[in-house]
Amino acid sequence: MGKIMQLHQHSMSETISKRYFQEIDNINQYIGVEEFFNIESKLIFEIYHLESTKAKKSLHELIDILSIRFGKQVIKIVRGYFSVLSSIVARKLLDNQVPSKKAFAFNIACNDMIENQMKDAEFLQFADDLIDFFVYFIADRKQPTFRHQTVNKVIMYINDELENDLTVESIANNFHISTSHLSRIFREHVGITLVEYLNVRRVEESQYYLRHTNKSITSISDQFHFCNQSYFTRIFKKYTGVTPKHFRDELHHEFYRFEMAETELQNA
Repeated sequence: MGKIMQLHQHSMSETISKRYFQEIDNINQYIGVEEFFNIESKLIFEIYHLESTKAKKSLHELIDILSIRFGKQVIKIVRGYFSVLSSIVARKLLDNQVPSKKAFAFNIACNDMIENQMKDAEFLQFADDLIDFFVYFIADRKQPTFRHQTVNKVIMYINDELENDLTVESIANNFHISTSHLSRIFREHVGITLVEYLNVRRVEESQYYLRHTNKSITSISDQFHFCNQSYFTRIFKKYTGVTPKHFRDELHHEFYRFEMAETELQNA
């Protein structure tokens, strides 16, 4: 049995090697291929630095190169490349100290979307949507850089535990500080109260589920521990300007994002 496996592995290695050398012989006829990895490096930099417009342009350039090389097979190849790109971004999430189970779930979700939601006729639009999703997801998980390390740790803790029933008291207990001290330093550095920030993050995260899942609004409200759907609707509209139902039904509504205190971040 072991000898059969060795023969199979040897045969596979020879097959791959043969295909590799065939490609080396053919590659010179395809203009621009040598720039692929330079553009890819630029794309990854742009995604990591949340430059979505530039990243979309770079991804389109990569797709153009793949089109030159693969012709009519390009959509199949692009689908595979999107999966590779998702894995690269998942590793960036790990670098940003996102729990491994969440990075893994992100990768699985992306690949499921690529496999089941990407329509061949709209693959360029899908590329843009994928970049938007990458940038939005990374932005939510970027390391905060406030001057108070407890505040930074609290923000990261909230990001990781958002679907639990978090309160000011439970967060303060987790960091072994008083609720009054936590509330004071959080507002001083972030610019809003901790209660407001919890609502902001719940609204931001709930947008994904409204736009990309079939979960009911009540279920999403419960998932993020709003006391009832009416309160969820009121808080959601306060920050986004529309109700959860309108956000789900009207796809032109952009995702709401809370902007951190810029002066604190710039001077950190």
